Amino acid sequence: MANITFGISTRLNDSVFGLSQAPIRSIIEDRAEAHEQNSVLPHLFNMEKTNKYMDKLTSMTGMDGFQPVGPENGAYPVDGMQESYSKILEQMEWKDSFSLSQVAVEDSVALDLRKKPVAFTTAYYRTRERFGASLFGGAIKLSDDVTIGGHKFNCQSADGQKLFSKTHPSKVSGGNQSNYFADAFSPDALAAMETAMQNFKGDNNNLLAVAPNTILIPNDYKLKKAVFAAIGADQDPATANNGYNYLFGRWRVIIWAELNGFITAGTSPWVMLDSGYNEQYDGAIWLDRVTLEVNSDIDAGTGSNVWRGRARFTAGFNDWRFAAVGGVASGTALIA
Repeated sequence: MANITFGISTRLNDSVFGLSQAPIRSIIEDRAEAHEQNSVLPHLFNMEKTNKYMDKLTSMTGMDGFQPVGPENGAYPVDGMQESYSKILEQMEWKDSFSLSQVAVEDSVALDLRKKPVAFTTAYYRTRERFGASLFGGAIKLSDDVTIGGHKFNCQSADGQKLFSKTHPSKVSGGNQSNYFADAFSPDALAAMETAMQNFKGDNNNLLAVAPNTILIPNDYKLKKAVFAAIGADQDPATANNGYNYLFGRWRVIIWAELNGFITAGTSPWVMLDSGYNEQYDGAIWLDRVTLEVNSDIDAGTGSNVWRGRARFTAGFNDWRFAAVGGVASGTALIA
């Protein structure tokens, strides 16, 4: 069941709108449940609830590890951790409404009584999807921020770099690292990017065991064909003896049509993600402060039945190591 809180004015029970309240509520709930089941956001963001106006995102550097101290009764060495880069996410309020006239309800105008609630619910979930797509699209285009409805949302990682960058710094030790690559999608590029992500190091220069398992692409037929040709068969058609295709069966593929509207036209970027690392270290995080609240009452001025929706949520990026992008002209070359 969709997580929606309803508030229905008691005045509606004795009005012409009374009998329409339960059907409209049911329509909103049914459409919400369908949208939640089809959303790609849970596959790309670590979805969390919060009770705060602002949240500080950070992580801890790893420990150096156990040390040999002799055969017996050696002293315990003191290991340490420290806070890594941090970032603040501020909650945003999102609102929308629709109204039904007395005439529409009296005459049972199906166009209003069904389609308006459906459009209202669809608009809410489309807003969430487009918000998430705008953050990823902005990151792919190397933007620091994206603007929605006149409000800016940051799409950098916690280290102050763009999410996809060739110069991610280390907090403690080690050189700069890149998760921004030029190679167009191919089986070789897929294997090379996976290897590059497996070699990502933490802020104290230790390997992190990143294990990519997800491929995100826009709705591009050539890119879809290339991806499924690379991972869709257990044997390699490019070899004379159909050698084993080790890329087969290890990937979740997300084709996100909403992403098309936020990337540069004519480009074919592709993103590789580790969903486990993302969940553990808040790579891309989505924070719901107030889930959708829907209230229905009678407008004093027009006498119409007004349905108002309100929610509070935000999203952003913290630890960049959960993802890498390919197919961007200015990126680092994976394959010589």
